[in-house]
Amino acid sequence: MKYNFDEVIDRSANRSSKYDEREMKFGTVDVIPLWVADMDFRAAQPIIDACKRKAEEGIWGYTSRPASYFEAVQEWEKNYYNWCPDTALMSWCIGVLQTIAALIKIYTMPGDKVLIQPPVYSEFYDIPESIGRVIVENHLVEKDGQWHVDFEDFERKVKECKIFLLCNPHNPLGIVWQPEELRRMAEICIANHVLLISDEIHSDLIFHGKKHKRVAVLSKGIAEHIVTCVSASKTFNLAGLQASTTIFPTMEMKNDFDRYWSSMDIHRNNAFSSVAVETAYREGREWLEQLLVYLSGNFDFIREYCAANIPKIKPNLPDATYLVWLDCRGLGMTNEELRNFMIYKAKLGLNEGYAYGRSLSGFMRLNAACPKVILEKALKQLKDAVDAL
Repeated sequence: MKYNFDEVIDRSANRSSKYDEREMKFGTVDVIPLWVADMDFRAAQPIIDACKRKAEEGIWGYTSRPASYFEAVQEWEKNYYNWCPDTALMSWCIGVLQTIAALIKIYTMPGDKVLIQPPVYSEFYDIPESIGRVIVENHLVEKDGQWHVDFEDFERKVKECKIFLLCNPHNPLGIVWQPEELRRMAEICIANHVLLISDEIHSDLIFHGKKHKRVAVLSKGIAEHIVTCVSASKTFNLAGLQASTTIFPTMEMKNDFDRYWSSMDIHRNNAFSSVAVETAYREGREWLEQLLVYLSGNFDFIREYCAANIPKIKPNLPDATYLVWLDCRGLGMTNEELRNFMIYKAKLGLNEGYAYGRSLSGFMRLNAACPKVILEKALKQLKDAVDAL
């Protein structure tokens, strides 16, 4: 089947947070929303068809989870990551972030420290702090537009911490970590008795010939100490169905996690996520292959347009995710000035870079998972705004 990712779909009436929450986020609805990390594309047809069949049943009572559900996850891991995790060590959760919050609550106490690597997904700050944990920052180091781990700083700071939150691949920088980098971070954590939670939600969205590596496949010794968080939600644009899979190294940890959620009677998929996720893993690859080509074209367009028309703004070319990190330091603005410029002059709804690294200045994050015509309009608005300075 040939998918049409150029189709512009009106999301203003489909209860989309990306559109409905513009005024709350930006103070106006008059922006092109390129912020929330979901895609403006229809899901794969087999997923739509499976959900239609479920809707037509007309009975959506309490939903069971058949063995085939986690078997589909296992088959995906075998086919694409050379990993065969035991389905008995898998747990369902409503999302990766909720998984991370639960694990922090289970395995740390208020005042304990959590290590993160900014600039990194803003919730890595917000979740630990909201439950009384202390953030420790191992800042990624930038050189010639590339970002790297400061391992000397990492090894020093990890000794203070109980948990390390790894973003693998990295959001918002689009880094596909090399196996030797992952191995070194994992071994340092293990040596210091620090729990490594690997958020691998973007792992299927990989470009430019790069290969994603699960931390848990690096070695048996490393696998015994890693909690892996995966989901079909980013890959197949299913975030609104709220389902993720957590893969544990031991049954003891899985039982701790399951007890936490069972205490709130939260342990079932909803009726539609159960069929959508399984269908995505079994029948969604054709759609995904075409999506990756389209997204890569969007990245090329953004890079080439900025180079030719807005040279003061330098976008990265992400090797993973559909998120583009914009270096706007050439505009010479403070963070507040840059935010207001994007909203009120360029009329774009982007994520502020300082949310991903609190000491950063001059960056924005742009979601490129939309029809190219939307990007063309957005960048034209940005060019006109910069030209008018």
